[in-house]
Amino acid sequence: MAYIVTEPCINCKYTNCAAVCPVDAFREGPNFLTIDPLECIDCDACVSECPVEAIYPDDEVPEEWEHYIELNEKLAENWEDNIINETKDEMPDADEWAEKKNKLEFLQEEWD
Repeated sequence: MAYIVTEPCINCKYTNCAAVCPVDAFREGPNFLTIDPLECIDCDACVSECPVEAIYPDDEVPEEWEHYIELNEKLAENWEDNIINETKDEMPDADEWAEKKNKLEFLQEEWD
């Protein structure tokens, strides 16, 4: 089992979760974080650190976000060189974005 980052992270990108990961499983994209399922050791440390409750075990991802399981794997591979293991500033307007729903269309897979 691996942990999955879901929709609430889009355009927020709080990094408290990545800073506590003991195995550097987090990967950073332009406006989203993902967890490399091959690196994740299922320690659960990241879950309580996420202020927007975006991280779930892969077998507990809410039904409306199940497509994030495959998306996390794909993005972790695409962003394999973008390991993040420290706290950085969140995205501008992160607090406003934290309340928004249906944010998948805003996910940026490529760095500008």
